Amino acid sequence: MSESVDAVSAGKKTYVAEIVKAVVIALVFSLVLVLIAAFVIKFFNVPSDAVPVINQIIRSVSVFVACLIALRSPGCGWLRGTITGICYSVLAFVLFSLLGGGFVWDITLLNNVVTGTATGLISGIIAMLVRRRR
Repeated sequence: MSESVDAVSAGKKTYVAEIVKAVVIALVFSLVLVLIAAFVIKFFNVPSDAVPVINQIIRSVSVFVACLIALRSPGCGWLRGTITGICYSVLAFVLFSLLGGGFVWDITLLNNVVTGTATGLISGIIAMLVRRRR
């Protein structure tokens, strides 16, 4: 009995560690992509209307790449991806608000959380499918 409890406890710790790792990877990856995007926008005179779209693409790609890299344990990929997307969205809001000089509470935050959640859900499922084929 205690062996199965230990296995479940170890599985939960692994899941939490993978989610934390995925969120950190996504944050670092998005910071790098934002810097690259800033240079591209500056040098190629990209219209300001395109910036929100570029930001959403960066957020989605970051969550997707992070889930593919970090979510390795089998099972519950959809749940771990969803949690990763939500945690990333909240922490990215805080990080980029601090870097931007202020917090703005508007519909964009809700949009970012919904997009992050959906991307995390899909990415978690894809990460489990990719792992299963190997």
